[in-house]
Amino acid sequence: MWVAAGLTAAAMSVVRKLRQGGSRRPAGGGPPVLLLAAFGVAIAQTIVLAALPVYARALDVAATGATWLLTAFMLASAVATPVAGRLGDLIGHRRLLVTGLALLLAGSVVAAVSTQLGSYPGVVTGRVLQGLSGGVFPCAFGLARQSVPAERLGGVVAALSAMFGVGGALGMVAAGPLVDVTGPAAPFWLIAVLAVLALAGMVRVPSPSTSASPTGRVDLPGAALLAGTLVALLLAISQGRAWGWSSPGIVALFVTAVALAAAFGLVERRVAAPLVDLRLLIGPRLLTTNVATLVVGVGMFAAVTLLPLFVQTPTALGYGFGYSPARTGLLMAPIAVCMLLAAPLTVRISSALGARAAFRAGTILAAIALGGLGLLHEHIAEVLVWCALLGLAYGLAFASLGGLVVGAVGQEQTGAATGINTILRTVGGALGSVLAAVIVTSSATAPGQPPAESGYTAAFIVAAAIALCAAAVTATRGAVTAQPGSEAVNAELGEGR
Repeated sequence: MWVAAGLTAAAMSVVRKLRQGGSRRPAGGGPPVLLLAAFGVAIAQTIVLAALPVYARALDVAATGATWLLTAFMLASAVATPVAGRLGDLIGHRRLLVTGLALLLAGSVVAAVSTQLGSYPGVVTGRVLQGLSGGVFPCAFGLARQSVPAERLGGVVAALSAMFGVGGALGMVAAGPLVDVTGPAAPFWLIAVLAVLALAGMVRVPSPSTSASPTGRVDLPGAALLAGTLVALLLAISQGRAWGWSSPGIVALFVTAVALAAAFGLVERRVAAPLVDLRLLIGPRLLTTNVATLVVGVGMFAAVTLLPLFVQTPTALGYGFGYSPARTGLLMAPIAVCMLLAAPLTVRISSALGARAAFRAGTILAAIALGGLGLLHEHIAEVLVWCALLGLAYGLAFASLGGLVVGAVGQEQTGAATGINTILRTVGGALGSVLAAVIVTSSATAPGQPPAESGYTAAFIVAAAIALCAAAVTATRGAVTAQPGSEAVNAELGEGR
């Protein structure tokens, strides 16, 4: 409780400073603050994943109930991201970014305190509030484009894009050791501290002039229909195994998602100022990039779902290593470290060969690493090597996606375009997690029995094939077309190549 009071007081002090004219301060600390904000949201997404069994015991719920700590965040983030991206384009990305960080802080404190009290509804509520901070990602891209000098913009965009994967990987790395040593509330307190630090840093980030920003209003019917579509789709994907894929509830959710998506498309085509310009989703400028994002998200999250399950398998079954959650987190550390190191490498490759080349290089390396995990995993040293290569691969892929998106749209569409792309990563991640679990569990000899080693081999090989599909998607010429206002990014990332 003392920690909660201290963080709340610190946050209120920061908000007062923001209101007193933080926008007049120099912009020198802007990019690190934006990276910290994006990192905090990304790590919050997966911070509970490796420790879900621990939360099930601490909150006295079944394992299926504990998965809602992940699902609640995912659903709230999917709804908030496009709305925040569009609002940022209209009224200013800095304002929306600060709001997102405040929600991240509030949700973290609620989740931490509720965990200590053993309140399952309270923790789920906190995770929903944390998920609403998902709008930080598109607003960080928008603010960077408005405030970062042209010669540095390419590197900042690549680093911001890489944060989605780096934070997600580190969330899984940190959860096990934190929970083992200090208890299940510790991961939420960690995120709260990150949120306070990012809010404090926002005092030094200026509010760019909005004179050139578009005017208009938020498309509320479109927002409601998109939210309904995403909630129905992600809920069906995440709960399909628990409820049964052919159960009436899951079938109804998929039908609802299709119907709402169709209605959303009709509304967006007719309103003057749509929430999502459909040309940003399926138009020629971004179609291949968005499809590639969805596909690479499937492969990435299939891999990070499989690894903890595999290494925690008891050695008595003839495979696996019987690792604890803490040791599992340390095993996955090379993924996060190499993803972080890949960001500057992406800028160099993109400048020389183009961002699509960097993306394809990443997906090809991912296919090699995933194939290696499927075929050569008898010794822990082998797994560590493949993990490092996988981190480098997905670091290249994710870091280049930001440049591909930003370089294809005008400045006034940055928030909306990156918001859509972030949603596709989330949907791809949900699909990848489900796909991996289905392949592995189907290898069991009987219901309730542990999966066979062949199930993991098949799942890793499928993930490798998916990574190659992502490379093939961007092989077509014209995946990126430079738009007015994107020249600085194109020059830095080599988008025109």
